[in-house]
Amino acid sequence: MINLHHNYNGLIFDMDGTLADTMPTHFIAWSHSMAAQGIEFSEERFYALGGVPAAVIVEMLAEEQGKTVDAKLIANAKEELFLELLVDVQPIFPVKAIAEFHRELIPMAVATGSLNWVAEKILKSLGIRDWFGAVVGADDVQSPKPAPETYLRAAELIGVDPKRCHAFEDTELGMQSARNAGMEVVDINVLLV
Repeated sequence: MINLHHNYNGLIFDMDGTLADTMPTHFIAWSHSMAAQGIEFSEERFYALGGVPAAVIVEMLAEEQGKTVDAKLIANAKEELFLELLVDVQPIFPVKAIAEFHRELIPMAVATGSLNWVAEKILKSLGIRDWFGAVVGADDVQSPKPAPETYLRAAELIGVDPKRCHAFEDTELGMQSARNAGMEVVDINVLLV
């Protein structure tokens, strides 16, 4: 087990693809929602945009493909479908084990590209919501990931200097967000090999 509390005062976890194995379920919800609008969204592109808020993804793809859509409406429809599929979501066990080990030793938070209420539902369904002193979603900040604000706000809410935090991430955009916040980043893909 990685014991981090000797060197760091706080741990901040991304949620989708890091704490929760939500990415395959998100992709199913995206596929249905985007197909209904005639917008193409490949699996490769989906994983490359991990951590980017849903409405931003819809706007970007619609603009690229010459479509005019209500991005918020499509993003909400995608989230509703995702929530119907939530029963299938499992934790990412090696990352969950790290959080479980440290939960009573140092402050921890979640910094996610998902909306706060969606994150709260996912964490509760996994039975781990009470491990974290704060959950910061894309709707809690002015500039969500890949900007550093989500991570900075999470550190602030648990009362820890961002430079004294370890951030756990699964995507390059998310890692960049945490690095820009001054945090030491743990690429969870290395843990899962």
